[in-house]
Amino acid sequence: MSDGIPAKAREYLARPGFAGLWRSLRKRLENNELAIRGWVVVELDYEAAEDVSGLLGRLIGPGRARVSLTDLDAALRSSAVAHGLVTVVGEMTGGPLTDRKAVSRTRREQKLDVWARWEAAIADSGLDAAPWVSRWQEGVRRAGLISRAGNDVDTVIRRTVAVLRALSETIPLGDRDATAMAEALPAAPSFELSELAGRACSDAHALDEGQLTAALVLRALAAATGESVPKTSVARRELWALSGVTPDRVSGTVMAWSVRPPGEHLWARSMRDRADLGLVSHVTLQEWHAAADRLWAAPGEQVFACENPQVLQAAARADVKTPLLCTSGNPATVALRVIDCLIAGGAVVRYHGDFDTAGVRIAKRLFERGVRPWRYAVEDYLASIDRARLPLTGTVPVTPWSPGLASAMEAHQLAVHEEALLDVLLDDLASGSAAQWSLGSRHPGM
Repeated sequence: MSDGIPAKAREYLARPGFAGLWRSLRKRLENNELAIRGWVVVELDYEAAEDVSGLLGRLIGPGRARVSLTDLDAALRSSAVAHGLVTVVGEMTGGPLTDRKAVSRTRREQKLDVWARWEAAIADSGLDAAPWVSRWQEGVRRAGLISRAGNDVDTVIRRTVAVLRALSETIPLGDRDATAMAEALPAAPSFELSELAGRACSDAHALDEGQLTAALVLRALAAATGESVPKTSVARRELWALSGVTPDRVSGTVMAWSVRPPGEHLWARSMRDRADLGLVSHVTLQEWHAAADRLWAAPGEQVFACENPQVLQAAARADVKTPLLCTSGNPATVALRVIDCLIAGGAVVRYHGDFDTAGVRIAKRLFERGVRPWRYAVEDYLASIDRARLPLTGTVPVTPWSPGLASAMEAHQLAVHEEALLDVLLDDLASGSAAQWSLGSRHPGM
């Protein structure tokens, strides 16, 4: 016996003829707030029709029958069963009934409450007026990311907002000008990923691959930068780097050709050995830390730097002996630290990059660190525009090292990538003639 239903009554209700009726009633009641009203329509064979007729005390024939919930409830209560319809249906179908509408309503209310807390956190962050936020929010809703947080939702919201606030200190995430983010990218490295996670989340692993907070922040960065939501590990690392975050100590590198650090330290000797063997070195942040207190070049030595790996590859193929670094686009943290180390040690670093909007931004940041131009002035641009016919996109930043460069690029609306100048750049590297290394070197401070 269970739930107080007498054993004989329970045995009667468990007869096969009732099974279909109980199933239909369970579905009806759960979808109708457990309300005892209306009808269910069931197919009854002869045995089932006889059983239902006996319960209701009136004749019901086999076939398609309409059974009143009110009549069933009254019949059960007045019979030896002595329980109402909701209790009986639950008992005969495996467990208590659930008011599905009430459950759904509770879930909606809980979700609305979560979104209210989410919206409040964004408003408090100071980012609410940024033009990308609505796109981000809609994408998060569609992806159902917040619902995945479960009981950790408040922690995830707090961490996500904290990370975005930390990033907004170095990139204009909160700017109401829709073009501000585009003009600021690619951003100079400002954080290592674990450092950012530790500072904003008090957990160095909060932004690791697969973490929900990381997914939410990356979606925000994608919306803010106009990039696609990254689907692969490589794409996620690239978006972090674009936003000024170094994902780890081994994936970001600076490429080095013919770099021969002085001294008898094991690392310096290994770099010289690789240069003597004609090998390109991919220096990671991990390696930089291992050699951080070492000179990378002799004081006064000229070290060149380029943006595109094809330039370094051509230099290696030509076996030029002049030291050359390659940032492979936006410099990773290790590239900036190596360049800073070279300058601090008295070396002269000269840089050439693409004549396009992103290239000028990269060059501007490097020149502000003490790097000098290498064929990267207005005269160099004007002399090269007949080599490539690529359209210029975006607004060119100011170019204080060569005041006419930005206006010339805007006037011609043409971009010139480094590959188009390989012969000129290789001649410079091979000649070792300091006078030819940059027309831009005539400008003050360069």
